[in-house]
Amino acid sequence: MPRVLCLVWTRHRFFTGLLGTSTLIQSILPAASAWLSKLLVDAVLHVIGSSQKTDGLKYVVFLIGLQIVLGVAGNGLSILSRWLEERLGDLLSNHISMLILEHAIELDLAFFENPVFYDKLQRAQAEAGYRPLTILSSSFRLIQSLISVVSLIVLLVRLTWLAVPVLVIVSVPAFILQSRYGLSRYHMLRSRAPARRILTYLSSLITSDVSIKEIKLLELGRYLIARYRDVFDRFYHENESLSRKQSLANLLLDGFALLGYWGLYIYVAYRTIFGWLTLGDLTLFAQVFSQVQSRFGMILSSMSTMYENSLFVTNLYEFLALEPQVVSCPHARPAPLALELGIELKNVSFQYPSSDRLVLDNVSLILRPNESIALVGENGAGKTTLVKLLTRLYDPDEGQILLDGVDIREYDLCEYRRQIGVIFQDYVRYCLTARENIGFGQIGKIEDLDKIIQAAAKSGCHDLIGNLPEGYETTLGRLFQGGHQLSGGEWQKIALARAFMRDAQILILDEPTAALDPRAEYEIYEQFKELTRSKATILVSHRFSTARMADRVIVLEQGKIIEQGTHTELMTQNGAYATLFRMQAENYQLETQPSLVVPIRAGSVDVSC
Repeated sequence: MPRVLCLVWTRHRFFTGLLGTSTLIQSILPAASAWLSKLLVDAVLHVIGSSQKTDGLKYVVFLIGLQIVLGVAGNGLSILSRWLEERLGDLLSNHISMLILEHAIELDLAFFENPVFYDKLQRAQAEAGYRPLTILSSSFRLIQSLISVVSLIVLLVRLTWLAVPVLVIVSVPAFILQSRYGLSRYHMLRSRAPARRILTYLSSLITSDVSIKEIKLLELGRYLIARYRDVFDRFYHENESLSRKQSLANLLLDGFALLGYWGLYIYVAYRTIFGWLTLGDLTLFAQVFSQVQSRFGMILSSMSTMYENSLFVTNLYEFLALEPQVVSCPHARPAPLALELGIELKNVSFQYPSSDRLVLDNVSLILRPNESIALVGENGAGKTTLVKLLTRLYDPDEGQILLDGVDIREYDLCEYRRQIGVIFQDYVRYCLTARENIGFGQIGKIEDLDKIIQAAAKSGCHDLIGNLPEGYETTLGRLFQGGHQLSGGEWQKIALARAFMRDAQILILDEPTAALDPRAEYEIYEQFKELTRSKATILVSHRFSTARMADRVIVLEQGKIIEQGTHTELMTQNGAYATLFRMQAENYQLETQPSLVVPIRAGSVDVSC
């Protein structure tokens, strides 16, 4: 709770202070109003039995005026408090959402490849929007109720000391009950994070333009909706069961509280009848005890609510406590502006945190400046993992990766990554403008249209963008109104332009022509030497025709380098590379054989199929 209140204070000190002041004033108004009611009743009785009614009437009017002032002040302060809570709630909700996003982008890729992380993220995002605000509201209500109760109890004790033990006896069980059910609700909702992500995933499948085509053709809609409904129904029944138990318990406790109230009321009425208390005292008791009971319940309810919400807010701080492991070391050195020795992998081994299998096993490799190498191999051979290590998305478990003879972990992380231009096979299609899609390659140059055009020209998408309705300011994709959808090959050209935009010393292309048609692929091949001039280039590809463009080919199998050399050398060795190359070539030849022409006579017309 103190951490949440500190967050509120730092967001807007004036609003927080004003809300605190308003709360303090409102807390003493109930006791003042109840005391004025007692004085008013006694004053009216005095006027009735007095011969000097004029002076007494003026006093009665004066007391009524004070009551009106207190009522107006109370209503005004209540409205002000609600307004302040709403403003602070908006500020706090936005601030916490920003904290989550800013922290998420600092975390390692390993977190995003672990489902446990998404459970923590989902819990933090689901509760952070309103739980801190509820704690804030409950905190101020608690302070207000505490001060009010203390002032009202002072008035009650003046009438009868039995009021305090009766209040405790009828209110504490309700507090214990609410705390117990609050804890049960917390554990129930916390355990739902994986299922909630399933709901989100099923919803996105049904509503996404990427998946809806296949879902319609395979008639999967009803099945996916049924799975969604099953999870939702399970949530509903769990909620209903807990709510029913809590409601029945509250009903019994409320009846117990009413018995205590009316028993004490009869006792005070008895003392009033026999003259030990005045009629004003009875009126005071009727108002004060009801208010004390209500506010005492509010205190316990606020404490229970704060306890429950604090449990949920721990989800937020649990997420914010996650620490990245791939970071810049203290006193990190700047990355070199020009490669001299290149990149060297020395006995590098790596396995993913959730796996016990080595994805890379004792890999050693040198990439010289201005040299291009191709990484080839079957799926799971370790090609993409090698790229992740080179870009420091992960650090190796064993061995070193050296840049100009220095371990890359000694360089400033951001500066090191700026030396690398990369396009992954699963590149992002940003539903933003074409200029932004390419400019993201070097965010500091996102307004430099000339540089963006140069990068687009290199990848072959400049003419494509020129034909769009608003040129480089055209929104791509269909997610937003006015967006222009591209084909897979056109999107890949955009992604290539983003890589060329980076102006990096090292260029990594993961399946750079996978979605291109033969003509576009041929154009990229023709430009390849020009595009990769003065860069150390790594090509990751399943297409051996692409691998032929590289100076050297590295063949990976089960995380180990089994062959390396030029295309000609590897074909001469007649090993794994040559075998795979010939298999692809044979498949391509089969695919491109002329179709068999069979004449069919239909009446007097020959039709060739």
